[in-house]
Formats: sequence, structure tokens, C-alpha cells
Amino acid sequence: MKPVLTTGEMRAADAAALAQTSHDTLVARAGTAVGVAALRIMGGSYGRRVTVVAGKGSNGADARVAAALLSRRGVRVTVLEAADQPGRLVPCDLVIDGAYGTGFHGRYDAPSVPDGTPVLSVDLPSGLDADTGAAADGAVQATHTVTFAAPKPGLLQGQGPRLSGHVTVADIGTGTGTPAAALMEDGDTAALLPPRPRASHKWTTALGIAAGSVGMEGSAVLCTRGAMAAGAGMIRLGTPGDPVGPWPVEAVRASLTTHRWAGALLAATSRCRALVIGPGLGTDSATAEEIQAVVASSPLPLVVDADGLTALGDLAAAQFLLGLRSAPTVLTPHDGEYARLAGSPPGDDRLASARDLARQLGVTVLLKGPLTAVAAADHSVPDVLLSAAGLPALATAGTGDVLSGIIGAFLARGVDIHHAAALAAHAHGRAAASGRPQGLVAGDLPDLVAAYLGEWSRRG
Repeated sequence: MKPVLTTGEMRAADAAALAQTSHDTLVARAGTAVGVAALRIMGGSYGRRVTVVAGKGSNGADARVAAALLSRRGVRVTVLEAADQPGRLVPCDLVIDGAYGTGFHGRYDAPSVPDGTPVLSVDLPSGLDADTGAAADGAVQATHTVTFAAPKPGLLQGQGPRLSGHVTVADIGTGTGTPAAALMEDGDTAALLPPRPRASHKWTTALGIAAGSVGMEGSAVLCTRGAMAAGAGMIRLGTPGDPVGPWPVEAVRASLTTHRWAGALLAATSRCRALVIGPGLGTDSATAEEIQAVVASSPLPLVVDADGLTALGDLAAAQFLLGLRSAPTVLTPHDGEYARLAGSPPGDDRLASARDLARQLGVTVLLKGPLTAVAAADHSVPDVLLSAAGLPALATAGTGDVLSGIIGAFLARGVDIHHAAALAAHAHGRAAASGRPQGLVAGDLPDLVAAYLGEWSRRG
């Protein structure tokens, strides 16, 4: 996992580093990293022209060091003060944006850059909030960003991914301390997902699933296929009313009546290691009562998704119901479901939003989005794990059902609930990235997930 540092955490890391080295040394390291990146972007120095926009703070100092390095290499460099910049920059081969950094607040109107000119931002694009990713219209649109020590939350959420371009992290010797958030990486798959024991059998990693209804049988199929791809050894699948429709041949059917099925589901899944409830079950009051009964009574680690989230009700009702549980629980809301639970939509800082709901409900919360934030209920460090693997291609029906199945399978395999949810979100997105660039559907994902997990388990 890669540390992610807020403005306050970066300030603390800088202060700790200054106890061991000088401010000038840190600036020299940062500026050198920017200068080296500039040479790489331009493909050399001969005949190149660079415009540097430098502010009064540390970012401006870093940019001036980069300017001096480039000048020594023969680049023709023009340094402009951020406060006195023209409205439009003259043609050049690269613009270095060192106007403002992590301490910026307010609005910044960047100068216009000639079409096609690459822009390299120092630490983060000027005008971008380092923590939330909020930015006004005038913020810098970078093609490249060199950030120091660790990514900042604002580079990963809100306008950050659009404005920062290709981000590289430069180690300038400050360290990272103990940040409260971390970004999932491919190597975490091998590190966190345990191999199956040699003496394992199908019940060792068995998963119960309550999903689907008449007309929504696909939710049950997709959730089940996602779980099987992620290593669940046995699926006990219950769909109320046992509707006629496609059914995964590997799943063992748990026969559930249309009404009052909670007891039958609990009995059918008693040998399982985890349980998923919600996808496609329906939102009528009778179904909601059965979901509530299962949530309150199941002793298994539980994934609550989709219609299961609706059944929890508002914040007060969810607090009461989830407070009855003894086993860990993960909720998987998208923004609309989050708003119904919390009473208001997530704010610009999705890390803080996920953390707030997790603390209020005493459960793990996976807040879906381009940046998926998985917040633990306790004060573990890091308490928020992030997946930036989400793609627009995943904005299609059924992909969330597959994700729920993956989380459930990882729980059944013994991964703790915080890491299981974050690892599932990462694998889900990374698998989608290996699929077809156009026309990806939820049914494509299970095979892609199995291939992704297989590749990284071999590397581990």
C-alpha cells in the first residue's frame, strides 16, 4: 500500500525531516526532481525553452531550483512571478507551474498556455485543494505532476485526476510518518490474499448469498460468479420465491419462500464463512423486514449491498440494527445510498465522508466511486484504504453485484473485513482495465477477475 498524505500530515513529515536536515536541502531535492522530470518530458535540453511560474512559497522555491538546473543544461528559461504573470504565456516547450502548493486556499486563475504545450506542476496543480480535490475553473490544467513524499488526497479525488495529468512521486527524504490513508496497489493482492491450505475443502471458504428476485435473477448470478472467480469454494445461494431463470450450475440452491425466508437463509448458510445480502432482492416492506432479521441475527461476517442498504433505513435505524450484530459488517453504498443512510450526500472529501459514516455506524464503509474509499469503524492506522482503479467502463448495470461477491469471497477466505473490501475494489477495477475498452458488461468481469488474481498470486 502506498501512503497518502493530507496537508497536515505532509506538514508534520516536513517538520520531522527538518530536525535532521535543512530546508534548503529539501528544496534542492524537490527542485532537482522537478528539473529531471522536465528534461524527461522534453526529451532533452538542446534548443528547448521553458517558462516557469513561481510563487513566494516552497513551491516557488522548488520551481526556481528546477529553473536553475535547466539553465545549466542549456535550456532557455524564463521565470515569471506568480503575482505578476501575464494572462497568456508565450510559446515554449514546457511550462513549469510552481505558483501555489498544498497550503493554497481560494481561487487561482492560471495564465493561458499555448495549445499543445505540456505543463509540469510542482507537488500539485496550482488552484487545486490538496485534501479534497476541489478546484475553481481557473486552476492549472497540468499534463504532468511531480508530487513529493506521497500522493495527496486531492490528486486522487474531485478534480485532481483531471487536472494533475500523469503523477509521479519523488522521494525527497521527508518520510511519510503514519498517515491515516493508504492507496491499494497490485502487490497487495499477493500480500493480503492467503493461499488455500493444502488440506482445504469446499466448506473451508464457503459463502452464503441472498440475492435476486423475480425479474432480477441476474443480480444473483453476477454476485455468485464474482464470488466464485474470487475463490469461494462453495456458494449457498438463496433467492426468495425460487424464480425460474438462469442459475449458476456450481451454486447450491437454498430454497427460500417468497415471504418469511430469513430463518431458512440463516439455517442454509450456517456452515458458511461469510454472507452477502441485498443485490436484487427488492425494496418492498416485507423483503426489508427479512433483510433486517438476517442482518440482526447472522453470526457471519456480512456484506450489505444494494437493496440491503435500503432495508437499513435512515441513520438512526441503521445504528440500532447494526448495533445488534457481533460479527463484522461492510456496507457498500454509492453516493445515492450514502445520502439515504447519512442524511446528506458525500462531501468533496470522500475519505472524510466514508470515515464519518463508518464511525457513526460502527461498521466498515466502502464508498463507491472513481476513488473508492474504504473506512474502518475503529481507529486503526491507516483507517481509510483507497482504490483508484475505478473506470467509467464500470458504470454499467450489475458491476456492483460482482463486487459484492468478490468481497464476500475474500471474507470467506479469511481476509479481515477492512482489507477484504479494499482489495476487492482494487481487483474489480484492475480486472476491468484488462477488458475490452468499449462495451464492457458486468458478465465479463468474473473471468477478468479470476485472471487478475491468478496472475498476482503467481507473482507472490
